[in-house]
Amino acid sequence: MKTLLLALFSLLSLAGCSRNAPTFEPASPVDTVVVKGKYQYLALGDSYTIGQSVNLSESFPYQLKAQLGQKGYSVADLKIIAVTGWTTANLINAIQQANLTQKYDIVTLLIGVNNQYQGMSQADYRTQFVQLLNTAIGFANGNKMRVFVLSIPDYSVTPFATGYNKTQIATEIDQYNAINKDESTKAGVNYLNITDISRLAATDQSLIAYDGLHPSAKMYGLWVSTLQFMVTPQLK
Repeated sequence: MKTLLLALFSLLSLAGCSRNAPTFEPASPVDTVVVKGKYQYLALGDSYTIGQSVNLSESFPYQLKAQLGQKGYSVADLKIIAVTGWTTANLINAIQQANLTQKYDIVTLLIGVNNQYQGMSQADYRTQFVQLLNTAIGFANGNKMRVFVLSIPDYSVTPFATGYNKTQIATEIDQYNAINKDESTKAGVNYLNITDISRLAATDQSLIAYDGLHPSAKMYGLWVSTLQFMVTPQLK
């Protein structure tokens, strides 16, 4: 009998202690990324799109792909149609020659600096930009919210522009950007102003690549830090 009472007392004591003992929840897999789907990405442009003078992986399309992947939005295919020196007319011709039939979940468009540099007509730029914009929307299967236009960077702040009329360059870049922003707004696509970011290079040479003209990987990263937040809501 005495043994039974001792055993009962021990059980009651353990029960009382358990009420005050800490409890432990299973650890959450904080590093696990849930892949939300595999997406197709088409980047249209010129040297700013291929990342002239930086590694291809450091170009803004590839940095965007990497950032989206970290958020679980896996880009299975990244297609770039861009060459250094291309104008809007060059890009139009290249797209026609590529004869693409695929549709894409993300389409970026950044074009126009070579129109400005070569002193081409702004009226022609508007006409050709609208054509490219409509083409981009078509590649996005008509989904305007999955088309992202980036403004033209201002190269007047780079060492390359030494000896040029920097005020004229900056003014004309603004004029070209007024056109592509106006047409982007009319079309109902996304528009990202990266021109202001590009002008930070006036006081931060680390934002310029070794060629003294094109953006560095760091600058492209600044573009993507904003662009990714415009893209992800459209993929959900």
